[in-house]
Amino acid sequence: MAAQEVAKGKIICTEGQPLDAIHIIVAGSVKAHFSGGDIILKKGDIVGLCDVGSDSHFFTYTTLETSSFVSFPIKGKTTVAAIAKANPEVGKMMLSSIINQVSLIFAAYRTATDACTGLYEKIKSLYSDYSDLCAQNNVISRSLPGIGELAPVELEDVPEDWVLPYYISMKEFPPELRIALSSRVAFLNGFINKAGTDVHTVFTPLSEMEDYCVETSKLLLQESGLDLFDLYTSLLFKLKQGTPAAEKVKSIVDEIVTFARRGGHVDPSVVDAKYNEFSSKYAGLNDGSASSEDSSAPASQDLTNATDIILDYSDIDEEDKNRFKTLLNQYKKLADKASTEDSARKLRLDLTKAFYQVYNEAFKRAVLEIKVPKIMLMFFNFGFVDAELAGMENANYLYKIAEDFRGEPYKGVYTAYEWLSSIYRMTKEPCRNEFDADFQAALHEMKIQGKITDAQEKAMFKDPEERLMFELNNMFPMVNKVTYGRLSSFCPVLSESDIIKPLQSCMVTVDSIEESYKKLEAIDYGAFYRETIYTNEKCGISREMINVRVLPDIILMPNVGTRGVMWQEIEGKKRTTPSRFMISVFHVEDLPTTIVRLVGEYRWEMCKRVQGARWNDVTERSLTSEYFDYIQFYKKNNELSADAKEKIKNSLTKAKNSFKEMFVRDYITWVMFEGAGSPRLNKLVRGIMVTYCPFPLALRQKIVANPMFKDFIERYEIKTSQKLHHYDNVIQKLSVSGQEIPEELTLNRKFIEGTI
Repeated sequence: MAAQEVAKGKIICTEGQPLDAIHIIVAGSVKAHFSGGDIILKKGDIVGLCDVGSDSHFFTYTTLETSSFVSFPIKGKTTVAAIAKANPEVGKMMLSSIINQVSLIFAAYRTATDACTGLYEKIKSLYSDYSDLCAQNNVISRSLPGIGELAPVELEDVPEDWVLPYYISMKEFPPELRIALSSRVAFLNGFINKAGTDVHTVFTPLSEMEDYCVETSKLLLQESGLDLFDLYTSLLFKLKQGTPAAEKVKSIVDEIVTFARRGGHVDPSVVDAKYNEFSSKYAGLNDGSASSEDSSAPASQDLTNATDIILDYSDIDEEDKNRFKTLLNQYKKLADKASTEDSARKLRLDLTKAFYQVYNEAFKRAVLEIKVPKIMLMFFNFGFVDAELAGMENANYLYKIAEDFRGEPYKGVYTAYEWLSSIYRMTKEPCRNEFDADFQAALHEMKIQGKITDAQEKAMFKDPEERLMFELNNMFPMVNKVTYGRLSSFCPVLSESDIIKPLQSCMVTVDSIEESYKKLEAIDYGAFYRETIYTNEKCGISREMINVRVLPDIILMPNVGTRGVMWQEIEGKKRTTPSRFMISVFHVEDLPTTIVRLVGEYRWEMCKRVQGARWNDVTERSLTSEYFDYIQFYKKNNELSADAKEKIKNSLTKAKNSFKEMFVRDYITWVMFEGAGSPRLNKLVRGIMVTYCPFPLALRQKIVANPMFKDFIERYEIKTSQKLHHYDNVIQKLSVSGQEIPEELTLNRKFIEGTI
């Protein structure tokens, strides 16, 4: 049988593709990728052999160099036996290849297990050493979000202990034994099928371990800086250089970088960029060229009196002022401000309550004044209360930017001060409360309960201060806590212990938000578009459905945090009003990734809003109904392999059985990985995403060559062409009648096409 040559980088067959042949590698090499890793197949190995026990491939096979193959068509499980019986030499190759492939996969499983254990122990040890080094050198230690949840990897289904050494030991079989075994066709056929079945038992745990290492490695080193690398480098710059303590910390920094590179779960370019930035600062520190912020308070304002200035401005009574200062001083003395001890927890709760009392009273005054003092802007926008607690360098930086730090409300970006002011001025409606009731509904409920009269309801609805207090007492404290991220240790007062990276590097700005939008819309171009009715009597258009871009309102909450919140998908009942996203003003996680998550939540909730009571009725096709149907009945779905079903089950457990959370995670994967040409979703989810969160035309044309996308994109293009045909007819009629084509129709045609 003649060999067929395949160029480097070509996909031979993909995961989920029907198994219709096996391919002997006679020259070259192939990467076999499976969920959780990959192995390299070389000359003499057989592509597809591990998949024989199934009707479809479990691997995606890609040539690593120009390679040649001899292929044997198969039609069922017994065909392998027929091939071996008719071709004894091929039978020998089958036995050698299946032993090689299975032993490589089980060896990868053992390596992954060791890697998970090693990573867990390393991070636990590094964080413990960091806390000790801070205490020994009188430096305030910083908390590391996520470290409290750090735990050893937990795998639900793992192979029994004897399985790994059983297959790995077969690599030591002498040639004569392999020949004897391969000549027994019945044994060979059974062994190949059994080995394939055993291999599939480790796919799910391998995938879980890969996910564990990727997520856990973020505690070690990541682009956003919320990691041990930044904790140690920050500590190093606070120590006197040349001392044993500084030398020890420097060696640990180098150790973290080496470990991150060796682990393979951190992007090498991120490691290099972070280490190069650190090395440059460190070199400057040692040669005396590095400049630091002046640690003295600005001459124009004594920041050491900031607390008194804030309290006096709020005009609360003396007893409340003294109580606030007492609580603040007790909080400043806490060695571990995130302590879980009852006394520390109660102190944080009491200080939080006192903080919002001051905040509310101060804001009621500020909104009536033409010019607000800098210290108060620091308080409103950043949660700043005390320079010593925030760190003098941080306090100085905030003081310098306080007056110039603004959002751009016309672009939908608001500082906390700007947002609350817009509520008072009634240019924006208050957000819904925790019970999903807006201001008007909440007042109406109070009237029904007899708490207010009908006249009071009407008066309160028009009262700007009532609107302001509704916002300050409902959305504001709750969202401030959630965006902070560490709910159990939350305190709204800005503390240096929360500042894990330089404030200027994690400040959310209009530019950083727009850049995040740009990255998202390069993949999901329709993310912010809403369908609405367009009429134009002049042109004779009585009703056309068009899509308009409606960006969310983003409110920057006054804290250093790790999370974003999609609070509501629309304002009131009108579907073309902005949604509302809240993000920490100093956001220490990766902002583009946070925006993607928020948009995933928004897409889900917006679809539910549009579909109403039928949001999960699959007879009414929509994103939520199809995804709901997919999750609800995945166990009975014949299109999903056993491994895919197991993966869904585990993912659903991690998502706490929330279908919405499952969708959001899949949406993040769709934007972050599938949009970059790295398939990770199963074919059912991919089909839903192509339909409701499609790529722009240029990306579709680029990715359609990939067999995993081809069918879905071709079906999508057929539906798109039908919609375009309708629009072309409408535009043609207007052109023939000599009328100007409305811009709304032109833009909507581009939207449907994916070129907007």
